[in-house]
Amino acid sequence: MILLLLAGIPLLGALALLVPARSFLPGDAAVRLFGVVVSGVTLVLALGALATFDFGAPSRMQHGVDTEWAPAIGLRFHLGVDGISLPLVVLTALLTFLCFLHTVKHPPAGGSARLLVALLLVLEVGLLGTFVALDLVLFFVFFEVVLLPMYVVIALWGGPGRRAAAYKFILYTLLGSGLLLVGMLLVAVNAGTLDMTELGDGKAADLGRGIQITAFLLMGLGFAVKAPMWPLHTWLPDAHTEAPTVGSVLLAGVLLKMGTYGFVRVAVPGAPEGAEFWAPWLGLLAVIGIVYGALACLAQRDLKRMIAYSSVGHMGFVLLGIATLTPVGLNAALFGNIAHGLITGLLFFLAGAVKERYGTGDLEELGGGMLGKAPRLASILTFASVASLGLPGLAGFWGEMLALLGAYKPHADLPRETFVTFMVVGGLGAVLTAAYFLRMLSKLTHGPATGAISAPPAAGPVAGISVYEYAAWTPLIVLTLLVGLWPKALLEVTTAPVRALLGGG
Repeated sequence: MILLLLAGIPLLGALALLVPARSFLPGDAAVRLFGVVVSGVTLVLALGALATFDFGAPSRMQHGVDTEWAPAIGLRFHLGVDGISLPLVVLTALLTFLCFLHTVKHPPAGGSARLLVALLLVLEVGLLGTFVALDLVLFFVFFEVVLLPMYVVIALWGGPGRRAAAYKFILYTLLGSGLLLVGMLLVAVNAGTLDMTELGDGKAADLGRGIQITAFLLMGLGFAVKAPMWPLHTWLPDAHTEAPTVGSVLLAGVLLKMGTYGFVRVAVPGAPEGAEFWAPWLGLLAVIGIVYGALACLAQRDLKRMIAYSSVGHMGFVLLGIATLTPVGLNAALFGNIAHGLITGLLFFLAGAVKERYGTGDLEELGGGMLGKAPRLASILTFASVASLGLPGLAGFWGEMLALLGAYKPHADLPRETFVTFMVVGGLGAVLTAAYFLRMLSKLTHGPATGAISAPPAAGPVAGISVYEYAAWTPLIVLTLLVGLWPKALLEVTTAPVRALLGGG
């Protein structure tokens, strides 16, 4: 029941906003507060699912709902969470709530507040549904629900190039979704089931090798677009750069995780021999993405665009972990998902704050000296940057370190020398990651105040951070510290289900 409410509450909230404004919630401020309340209730439900989860059996699907949906063709409305999906459910609910909290005093310019709140609530439905769906067709429906709201958010509330960015986003993701659907149906028809738990229990292993190789390729391409994996990433920098702050936070913090989660939940257990066949190629594209993303970041002048390209590199580590097909590697991927969601969500909040205050995100126009002019904002930006570059003791370190460790000792049937090479290249990418973040900090926070930072701020006192900004940023800072200092808390939740998924019991 709790999972039905988890998806149902934001849906009902979005539908309630169809009531004319003169009858329900007149005024933009009331609408934004309504979004805070609805997403807050959803977050409470997610925390309730966390509190009542049996951590003694994290590989077992819990809080299940399983009822007939379309019995004539074998479709079921099947929901559940285990140790793989539960952290992503909580992350989604948290980031959505923080985005609504942020918009109370920092709404994106233009457009209808009523429409924006409704779209973000529908987006939350699709995100949460993707992580709890256990029927392939239901999974695909939720997977697709997120496309239209995000497209409209970028197209209506984005920057000057928003239309082109929105078109690229929708075209790439629709193409990937078509391939994904064909791949999933290929598995379902030949396995005789749409149930993801049955596929995860080994039923897919009976499929022919050729079918598995083809199905994994099709599903992998669909998930790779969302991840995003090089060279299918080109929609991402434009979408991030043009999207409003809340759109960028949800896009980087959660939407990208749908692709990597799909690899772990659907593609690997649905076509295990296909995963083994394509794993070296997946690893190769992952490490290319790591190095490419870092080099692209070194060439960027725009703060949001640099953070966007950093996601290509960070998600490359997640994909490298998946490619190893080992418990260590998959744990690295799941840990990296959560760490990236927390840290990059915070970075995009901060990038939005910088642009709101100074009217630009261009590093050259901003100049330096932020530590002198806005020490609190500069200090939080420094914290988020060093967390993202993988400083030990913060959340970003563990996913990357474990991914490299998994590459050092991949699955026994994979070419170890190839993956050791991937480990070395990935390590180089980690060094380059430190280089571009330190470059950014040297340009923005240190030195004498020059450029836009030296001028009077566009909005409010230059050193001021609003209560709503603190409220949105603080949970991410605290969780980045907690997950970094206490990684066992997350790894103990994911390890058992990962071993079960890989056939280790």
